[in-house]
Amino acid sequence: MPIVPTIIQGFQPSFLRGVILRIRKKSIVAINSIVLESVSKIFRHRPALFNWMGKERSGETRALDEVSLSVACGKVLVLLGPNGSGKTTTLKLVSTMLLPDGGRVLVKGADTRTQPDQVRKHVGFAVATERSFFPRLSARENLDFFAALDDVPRRWRAPRIQALLERTGLVEAADTLVMKFSSGMYQRLGIARALIKQPSILLLDEPTRSLDPVAATHFWNLVRELPAHGSTVMLATHSFSEAAAVGDSVAVLHRGRTAASRTMSGSVEELRSFYFQATGEVDDARELVARGWQ
Repeated sequence: MPIVPTIIQGFQPSFLRGVILRIRKKSIVAINSIVLESVSKIFRHRPALFNWMGKERSGETRALDEVSLSVACGKVLVLLGPNGSGKTTTLKLVSTMLLPDGGRVLVKGADTRTQPDQVRKHVGFAVATERSFFPRLSARENLDFFAALDDVPRRWRAPRIQALLERTGLVEAADTLVMKFSSGMYQRLGIARALIKQPSILLLDEPTRSLDPVAATHFWNLVRELPAHGSTVMLATHSFSEAAAVGDSVAVLHRGRTAASRTMSGSVEELRSFYFQATGEVDDARELVARGWQ
């Protein structure tokens, strides 16, 4: 009698099911850069001064409720959803800025709760607010500071910074103090900062909201280049055009839950219909057009 069947016969079925399940989970992690397993996040409201001076809301908000998602290596996942649906919270959980209250988040197989330092080595999060940079330093000087902070070797910093300034269209403003930047320039600088350590995973939160149409199109081309270099992208947006231009797949979040998900295919209008069907919201713009409002 063969040895392997003899050994297997000695195990209980429940044990074998457990082994197979663990192997299957490991294989899923191996082919995915990001995995969210039944993730929940709760924000608790604690009124200032115990509401002695006002009537601030108390209680809690469930930002995410049993959300499960995965992003394959070298792919772009787009998160769509109304305000407050949990898109930014999802990105912050992947970046370790927040920790889950339930479930777990895996990045390159590392758990964000128990291995945050290992996760941060892989992740770049594009943050584009004025407070994200030193206002009295130039764009180049800010990028040099963050390159040092991310342990980029000194000999690589200057050429890498120059390349990113070119890719984000900031060459002419490279030596301008960022306090003089427009909101669109801050957006591009935030992307450059996220890419400075050449992360294998890039997180983008409404990256083109302050960009003009030409700059937005340039940015879409930049994002589409990243998977070719082995990067995985998770992008939150309200733009159907942006989602269709850069995404490989899309997940619709609604009230903290995954309302629907699919691979990206078809036109912008098909994506729009998919979104409103998933959320159950009314497409007011389409109704106005149907009524003859231009």
